[in-house]
Amino acid sequence: MSEVDKALALIKRGVEELLPEADLIEKLRTGRPLRIKAGFDPTAPDLHLGHTVLLNKLKHFQDLGHEILFLIGDFTGAIGDPSGKNVTRPPLSREQVLENAETYRAQVSKILDASRMQVVFNSAWMNELGADGMIRLASRHTVARMLERDDFAKRFSGNQPIAIHEFLYPLCQGYDSVALKADVELGGTDQRFNLLMGRELQKQYGQPQQVVLMMPLLEGLDGVNKMSKSLGNYIGVSEPANEIFGKVMSVSDDLMWRYYDLLSFRSTEEIAAFRQDIAGGRNPRDVKVLLAQELVGRFHGQAAAEAALADFESRFRQGGIPEDLQDTVLDTAGAGIAIAQALKAAGLTGTTSEALRMIDQGGVRLDGDKISDRGLVLAAGMSVVAQVGKRKFARLVVR
Repeated sequence: MSEVDKALALIKRGVEELLPEADLIEKLRTGRPLRIKAGFDPTAPDLHLGHTVLLNKLKHFQDLGHEILFLIGDFTGAIGDPSGKNVTRPPLSREQVLENAETYRAQVSKILDASRMQVVFNSAWMNELGADGMIRLASRHTVARMLERDDFAKRFSGNQPIAIHEFLYPLCQGYDSVALKADVELGGTDQRFNLLMGRELQKQYGQPQQVVLMMPLLEGLDGVNKMSKSLGNYIGVSEPANEIFGKVMSVSDDLMWRYYDLLSFRSTEEIAAFRQDIAGGRNPRDVKVLLAQELVGRFHGQAAAEAALADFESRFRQGGIPEDLQDTVLDTAGAGIAIAQALKAAGLTGTTSEALRMIDQGGVRLDGDKISDRGLVLAAGMSVVAQVGKRKFARLVVR
């Protein structure tokens, strides 16, 4: 394989869509470091593993010698991007934006080499654009084209309000690519419209058009919905090592492979070998442990990963919890479920009264920890190992 072919294979790993691939190949053939842009609106102070799907891809580009432009959308974050859920996302105050941006810097450096990337704020050029410049920018696109964006179209057809400023968001994101002269822009599949806007505006401004690379949206712990803090199905980058380890171990065996493909830095050959090992009889939990250790080590260091493994084994394996637990899915339509009802539904107790009595007697554990709160509610997105008495176990997956 040529160097370009090798680079392309690494870049395409885990990618959902690449537009257009021929343009990327042509840019790679020039041999110059490409300008790789990825934008993050600081709408929350903490990153989770869903965010790191993009960061991991940026690391691939960084390892190949390209220039990373980590864009913090302090200007666009103050506008408020439509959330994709048919509602307007509330804008943040300037203070909130800057506070969240600072936490991003520290967390991103756990994956990327901070000394070899530029952290840029789009207020640097958007503030200079002024009212006249913003009106000129708005004149470059039509309302009809804006309504091609899926969530806009759904809200318009459903007679739901769309604020005028929301139309400015894709234009501003696209103009960021013009200001940065981006060669490649990364984003999630839910950002397709905005990413292509960058190509369109670069063309109108007489620049070479960026390549658009879209990464899939990582499912959360429930294995169904996109990982999200609001849904409670996330694994935070800054969570304690034991929390990260335990949450990774709670994902289903099927979802584990998705996490390997999008989060692990192991080679595709090594991951394929793991699959063969499991097909040959290896316990999937052993392979999941390796993933949990890799992720904890990335964010907390190898010593913390080893300690998290030791803690997990002492609480679970030495506690006699079976290795082959099957998932018991409790469908609550996102509402969550009271602990007593969950234990009854999983067949761990015959009645909710029995469940409450066992809690009072100290006979109920969740993930190895004894519980005493009769009113505990398991939120949608949770996956926990429940134990009643010494011999009854079930992995509860709440949806």
